[in-house]
Amino acid sequence: MVLVELLSGLGGLVKVKNRADIDSAVFKLHYRLTATMLFCFCLLVTANSLVGDPIHCVHDDHPMLKDKVVNTYCWIHTTFTLPRHIHRGYGRGTGVVYPGVGPHTDSDSRVYHAYYQWVPFVLFLQGLMFYAPHWLWKTWEGGKLDSIVMGLSLPVMSKDERREKIHLLADYLHTSIHYHNFYAIKFFLCELLNLGNSLFNMWFMNKFLGGMFFTYGIDVLYFTETNQEERTDPMIVVFPRVTKCTFNMYGPSGSIETHDLMCVLALNIINEKIYVFLWFWFVILAGISTLALIYRLLVFCIPAIRCGLLQKRARLRFKNGLDAMSKKLQVGDFFLLYLLSKNVELLSFSTLMEELSSRLANRPVHPDLELSAPPPIPERFHLMNENA
Repeated sequence: MVLVELLSGLGGLVKVKNRADIDSAVFKLHYRLTATMLFCFCLLVTANSLVGDPIHCVHDDHPMLKDKVVNTYCWIHTTFTLPRHIHRGYGRGTGVVYPGVGPHTDSDSRVYHAYYQWVPFVLFLQGLMFYAPHWLWKTWEGGKLDSIVMGLSLPVMSKDERREKIHLLADYLHTSIHYHNFYAIKFFLCELLNLGNSLFNMWFMNKFLGGMFFTYGIDVLYFTETNQEERTDPMIVVFPRVTKCTFNMYGPSGSIETHDLMCVLALNIINEKIYVFLWFWFVILAGISTLALIYRLLVFCIPAIRCGLLQKRARLRFKNGLDAMSKKLQVGDFFLLYLLSKNVELLSFSTLMEELSSRLANRPVHPDLELSAPPPIPERFHLMNENA
């Protein structure tokens, strides 16, 4: 079931909309765009590993050393670079063949690289994390909005049918007023999870890459603006393209021979580009999500903003009735109406707001009603929705 939900979410990028819109544009940036990108990056890295050799190690012409054995060994048991050779010049006369690759002794410090084995799994896990808030909100929402829209998203229908559906919807909204606060709170929690996802994934990738991800994008920008001969490419430091590997084996006499190998990690050419893009994207996404959360808090806390949004959505000319109605609407009532405005055709929504405003002005909700159980969605909604 989880796989079906995941694939249906990915299919939302290309399929025609046929369900109610239950979230915001910023919310979609997380579960549609970001999750899809992460899954695509995972497939890209995995396909590259399957099609080509992710690692190729150079060794001497020893009869017992086989390319496949050496490559597999160094891939599984990690490779390393030498920090003291990272920022030195390399080439003829330096003793260093590549940044981080040069002669070493047992006392030299080493940086071991094993993350490249886990990049596809981490990207897939991150994609699931960004899809999870949408799945949670979709589960909590339970198709409520899809049930009460009742086909009012269609711009063309008979007057009698439109009038009947608007009357039923206004009746439900009036009788269930003040019972949608928890509905709005659950959506707000999912938006909070989206922001938490962005921040947590930045911290997680920083741990995953050995504490070098937080400044990765800034270092890359700074490197492009300076003389490349004076500074080492930060992408080579985080994702080395050439590393070293120590391979031990028995010699002809039974003694242990140590072979110092140089390995080329072609896969890191792709990894470094992916993580540069993810650094900038997560920074942008965290900023947008923070602004969206602040905006949501202002809307929830200031009735005047809610009134203005409803008036703009319904394009109502009168404001007195809407002001009176907004004083009676709580956060959950406004949130449900706001979602309805995104799914109901403009003329139908304007008529709905006028009728609901009239009902609230003429027939205020009895205080005892607020203490009773919230009314369920009428069965007529489901029947009419199926017919539509």
